[in-house]
Amino acid sequence: MDSQLIVFALAALAHENRLAVFRLLVQAGPAGLPAGTISSEIGISPASMSFHLKDLVRADLIAQRHEGRKIFYSARFETMNAVVGYLTENCCGGNPCVSVRAPIYKTDPIQREIKVIGDTPS
Repeated sequence: MDSQLIVFALAALAHENRLAVFRLLVQAGPAGLPAGTISSEIGISPASMSFHLKDLVRADLIAQRHEGRKIFYSARFETMNAVVGYLTENCCGGNPCVSVRAPIYKTDPIQREIKVIGDTPS
């Protein structure tokens, strides 16, 4: 994927409402959602929603289709996968990527403290 297209996609996602819209549409799957439902779920006005949807369409992160009087929007998974692929293409300086192991925590109810009890499996 062209680096300029990556910049457009990342810029479009660099806003709290647009990121929320994109995540909602990813969860909705290929069927997508109508604009009114997206606006209600995100909690912003239809006019503001229209502005954000236009930016996501322009970045090729979502697609729109008309069904009667409604406009449905859906995530473009191929673009999302291309962006993720681009970002991880040369990770770790060309060496095989090693997973980072996060510690597992357990709360001790008697001592009221959190203790590290091991690493998460990779």
